[in-house]
Order: sequence, then structure tokens, then C-alpha cells
Amino acid sequence: MGTPLGDFIRAKRDSIQPTELGLPERGRRRSPGLRRSDLAARAGISVEYLTRIEQGRDRNPSVQIVNALADALSLGPEERNHLRYLVKITGSECGAHPRPAPASREVRPGVLQTLRLLEPGIAAVTNRLGDVLARTPGYELVFGACGLLDTDTPNLTRYVFTDPAARSFFADWDAIADEQAFDLWLGPSIENCVWLTTELTPVAGPEFTSRLRRHTVPRRGPLHLRHPAGPELRLLRETLELPTDSQQLTVYLPADAATAQALESLRTPVRLRAIS
Repeated sequence: MGTPLGDFIRAKRDSIQPTELGLPERGRRRSPGLRRSDLAARAGISVEYLTRIEQGRDRNPSVQIVNALADALSLGPEERNHLRYLVKITGSECGAHPRPAPASREVRPGVLQTLRLLEPGIAAVTNRLGDVLARTPGYELVFGACGLLDTDTPNLTRYVFTDPAARSFFADWDAIADEQAFDLWLGPSIENCVWLTTELTPVAGPEFTSRLRRHTVPRRGPLHLRHPAGPELRLLRETLELPTDSQQLTVYLPADAATAQALESLRTPVRLRAIS
């Protein structure tokens, strides 16, 4: 059985062409990407040891090995952070299996007060599992019409992968799906991540599970939305991490003048005068 760490290393190896690292082509291969022997040589480890890591038979590589693999794969800063995180949670899996449990939905009073100060702006408090824990009326104006907030416990990850309306609402649905799948690896705890993936996998299907295994670090560009009322919106996202709460406060800002005008029209809909 594989591990998140092994899946990530194998996925990165498959995504790299030898020529990108200055290595010669060695004819056609049945599988794409970098050969296991080439990666092992670049990292200074044996092919057998790399195989054990990729297959999940070695779950606790040393810091030196992890850094050598990061260098050999030419990982960027965000990918290196993700690799270190996967080493941590993979090693913890050697202990007792966690009991799946839902994440806490409590938001501190000080955070709620901060959210109120942002009104009438568009802002929300979420966690890495996608739970929308608190929001401003401006957030409801933009995200309420798409069906995301129709439940008592709205969850963006569940909405993206299970509600057909999400593909129309998010113009860049693939990018948003990548973000939501990746963020599950950064969930409040391993237990909570297990809880959501156990619930989500049966209903979300391969669109979800393939992204979860791919470990693609998202770029998180502007959010492009097709609002059900008509206007297209482009929003920049400014996120404040709340590490002690395992939550984030995100503020959405218009990326252009057209979006600012569209948001203003949503806030002040035209009232038709009665015909006398």
C-alpha cells in the first residue's frame, strides 16, 4: 500500500522529462517521466531505497534524504514545504489509526468581530477542509446564489466536486478543484482530513481522487466567477492565516473596474417603478 509521500515523489518523477534536468533520452518508455534509477542517482541513494519510499515500505526517511530528493526533483519552495509535510503525516501513520471525526466549526469571538469590521466587503472564515465557518453579507451576495450556502454546514470542497452548478459558477473549475484537493493535505488534523475524504470519495469519484494523489501545488490566481445574476466577476484573494485555529480569513477584492461595477450593481439592484 502506498503513502502520501510515495505518491508525491512518484507523481513528480512521472511529470519530469529527462531533458529538463540535462539527462539524455534513452528511447521510448512504457511510463512517462524520469526513470527511478536517474532520480536515485541524482539524490545519491540506491534504487532499492527509492523504491521502498515510493511503495510505502519506508515511511521515515531522514531529513538528509528528504532534502536530497527535493534537490534531485528540483522542487520549488512550496513543493518543498509540501514534501516535508507529507513526511510528517506519513510517519505518523505508523502509529494507531486515527478515528475519523469532523473538524471543529467554532470561530473565536475576536475573529468574528474582525469579520464584522470588513462589512460590506466580501470575506469569509474557512478551514482547509473547505468548511465555510462564518461570512459577511457581501460573501453571501456573491456565493449564495450558486447554491454553496444552501446547507446548514456549507463546505466548498464538497460543493466543487459534487454539485453540477459548481462547474458553471467557477469559470476556472479545474484550477479550483486542484486547490480544494491540495488543501485537504493541509487540513486541521490528519483525523479531519480522513473524515472528509472518507465522506467525499464515494460521491466525488475520480475527479477528486486523482487530484488528491497528484499533489499538484496550486497557483491560486484571481478567482473567475460566473454569477447566476449575469455578471462575470474576477476577484483577488487576500488570505490571513489563523494558525492557532487551523482557519483562514479570506477577503475577496475586485480585480478590475468591471468587477467593481458589477458588485455595486448586485448590492443595489434596479427597482422597477409601478405603472400607474
